[in-house]
Amino acid sequence: MSRPLQRGVSGGVRVPESGHDLWDSQSKDKTEKEDLDKRGSSDHSPFALRFPLRLILGNNSDSKYGNGIVENGFASDPFSVGTPRSRLKLMLLSLKFSLVFIVVLALTGSFWWTLSISSSSRGHIYHGYRRLQEKLVSDLLDIGEFSRGPLRLKESEFCSQEFENFVPCYNVSENVELGVSDVNEFDRQCGHEPRQNCLVLPPLNYKIPFRWPTGKDVIWIANVKITAQEVLSSGSLTKRMMMLDEEQISFRSASHMFDGVEDYSHQIAEMIGLRNESSFIQAGVRTILDIGCGYGSFGAHLFDSQLLTMCIANYEPSGSQVQLSLERGLPAMIASFTSKQLPYPSLSFDMLHCARCGIDWDQKDGIFLIEADRLLKPGGYFVWTSPLTNARNKENQKRWRFIQDFTLNLCWEMLSQQDETVVWKKTSKKSCYASRKTRSGPSLCGRGIDVESPYYRELQNCIGGIQSRRWVPIDKRERWPSRANLNKNELAIYGLQPDEFTEDSDSWRTAVQNYWSLLSPLIFSDHPKRPGDEDPSPPYNMFRNVLDMNAHLGGFNSALLQARKSVWVMNVVPISGPNYLPLIQDRGFVGVLHDWCEAFPTYPRTYDLVHAAGLLSLETEQHRCTILDLFIEIDRILRPEGWVIIRDTLPLIESVRALTAQLKWDARVIEIESDSDQRLLICQKPFFKRQAS
Repeated sequence: MSRPLQRGVSGGVRVPESGHDLWDSQSKDKTEKEDLDKRGSSDHSPFALRFPLRLILGNNSDSKYGNGIVENGFASDPFSVGTPRSRLKLMLLSLKFSLVFIVVLALTGSFWWTLSISSSSRGHIYHGYRRLQEKLVSDLLDIGEFSRGPLRLKESEFCSQEFENFVPCYNVSENVELGVSDVNEFDRQCGHEPRQNCLVLPPLNYKIPFRWPTGKDVIWIANVKITAQEVLSSGSLTKRMMMLDEEQISFRSASHMFDGVEDYSHQIAEMIGLRNESSFIQAGVRTILDIGCGYGSFGAHLFDSQLLTMCIANYEPSGSQVQLSLERGLPAMIASFTSKQLPYPSLSFDMLHCARCGIDWDQKDGIFLIEADRLLKPGGYFVWTSPLTNARNKENQKRWRFIQDFTLNLCWEMLSQQDETVVWKKTSKKSCYASRKTRSGPSLCGRGIDVESPYYRELQNCIGGIQSRRWVPIDKRERWPSRANLNKNELAIYGLQPDEFTEDSDSWRTAVQNYWSLLSPLIFSDHPKRPGDEDPSPPYNMFRNVLDMNAHLGGFNSALLQARKSVWVMNVVPISGPNYLPLIQDRGFVGVLHDWCEAFPTYPRTYDLVHAAGLLSLETEQHRCTILDLFIEIDRILRPEGWVIIRDTLPLIESVRALTAQLKWDARVIEIESDSDQRLLICQKPFFKRQAS
């Protein structure tokens, strides 16, 4: 007879068939009962897990048969330690409790550890992190994977010879092809042409310029684009001041043997009521805008009287006034007075000068005179020399009367007229505009139109600057050089405190001392001198033309002058940052607004030193242009053997260093402070010469 199979463990119970089977069954029952008793007594052990686990998970062992006995007669306790299933569950639960305990312990420990960190330990942690970051950057550079935008530039990517004097945004042929010849073809037209990602080489016979002040009076003719015919056909006054030989152009501005710029400037001073041009400073004159400056002789002569003259002129493909002025070491930039508002703040200059500058002031209903008024400080002077002032025919006499009437409605007072030269003085009182006859002259600009610092905006047919808090007559300001240190009330206009201004000035004085200590051994390796000593006598002056690409408050300019360096600084305020250009102008410096994603309005090879502190961080965070774009522009405007000082964060500095390595520039990265993430990059542009064809 077949026996039914029963579920259970090995050696399972079967239905008894005989006494032996019955005895075996009873013995088995007794044994199982004893096991159950032992198991039950173990529940009272302190190591028992059965009861608490049941409290947590619930008791699912009971069935319809009660007493924990299932249908087949076996106990169904899932927490029985003796079964593999129960042991697995116990292990999982124990693991869960352990993990929870560890997490709680870790969070608690982390909290107390964080509270216990001192400021000094934080510094050590940051210092260590910074070192790791530097190592990472170095390693990435070594394997050639560090990049920030397209930084690759081949050594052979030099511009063709036609770009030797190329100025982006002023490409005349490009403008004509693009159909913008309805305006002056020499006007600034940025954004219409593709970027020239190549390096501009100097002309074949280019030579390093003479150092200041020798270079003020003598330049190499091969360094500029001008022909002998252009020199000989220049204006009468300029022609008498230039001499041409085979290799050089000499400017005889210091000569006393002919009627030249000295007599002319002396005449202007007398017309104002001063003894001579040396008294301009006492009359409140420090900065002068020279419109159509010729070749800069007027500003060159006034420099000895501590007057700073900015030359502006239209773009000229050849015989450029701006290029020759910069080659002489004089402040200059390309700017068209007759197209749009200049990128200077309102009330910027103490004097405007136009000697046969080619501007028809009576045209377009006097709008050019309105722009001149916007740039002129209250109480400032407008000097105009033109044959129109001595006109004999009726047409020119009519034009001259229009200018006289219009300047009167601008509240300008004509001080004097001698020969072809006329001097006006702008009013110092705002009340003058209200006292004008009804509907006479241009109206006053409203607050929405009277922009403090326009950036190549269309010319406005209203009087600007009236709304400005900077309306202070020039004779009420501090005299130069005290003017460079603004007082408390002047600083309040810009939301600055005196201690902020002082701190900025002190930091730049220290920076300039450090710059010179680093640069002197490099520049004067053939002419040894100790750091801190005065520069050697000419022709070994270090720099003359300096460009500060991110001028901020003008502290770098101020520190250079306090250190008695024979330099002038073009203070550039990027349009992407805070606008402190009005403050810079009020300090007696010169500067300009500019978008560094566009070309700077100057010719190639015009600056000895380019300085950029924080510019890369400012420009690259907006992702409008790359570091490569900025560096190519720096290379264009820097003279051969010129120097670049860049101060910025480590990753950006290393990006530029990677570029300089490709171009075989001599570059050195210097740590500023041990606890700072700022770095200093000093590099020199090599003198790459074009090979003769």
